[in-house]
Amino acid sequence: MRTRIIAAFPGTGKTIYHQKHPDTTLDSDSSSFSWIEKDGEKVRNPDFPNNYIAHIKENIGKYEFIFVSTHREVREALLDNCVFFYLVYPDNNEKRKADFIKRYQERGSSESFIKHVSDNWEKWIRECEFCDTGCKQVRMILGNLENEIEHIIASEYGDVRSEENEDETVG
Repeated sequence: MRTRIIAAFPGTGKTIYHQKHPDTTLDSDSSSFSWIEKDGEKVRNPDFPNNYIAHIKENIGKYEFIFVSTHREVREALLDNCVFFYLVYPDNNEKRKADFIKRYQERGSSESFIKHVSDNWEKWIRECEFCDTGCKQVRMILGNLENEIEHIIASEYGDVRSEENEDETVG
């Protein structure tokens, strides 16, 4: 089975897509790999991101899509390990930021998470925009990851979406 690694920004719809397609997707939450409990306290796992990359590589060929984090250290580790990936992230504008903050609130994300993303929005989007080669950047213009995945598959076969359709589907 051909596996596509998709590093998608928080709130793009990884979990929703996975819930609809559990047999063909793996939703790999990096927090399970980046944190450990030590002396009753949550601390960074010193094996991260290597343990996360090993998990991703172990699952290549088992799923059609593996959803992964967009953290800089994860992107760099994927590139260092020659693992091609699609990088899906939203536009860097105030309206889009407000839309994503609303998504986080509606899905019940913690206030600390929402503040963390809000405070780092511009920086993280810029990092995605200037990511090294070794990945295909997909600036998220459609309303959800499912539509972006359809576009990714279509583009692999030479189909391209028209500007006309993009304007109608921006959400």
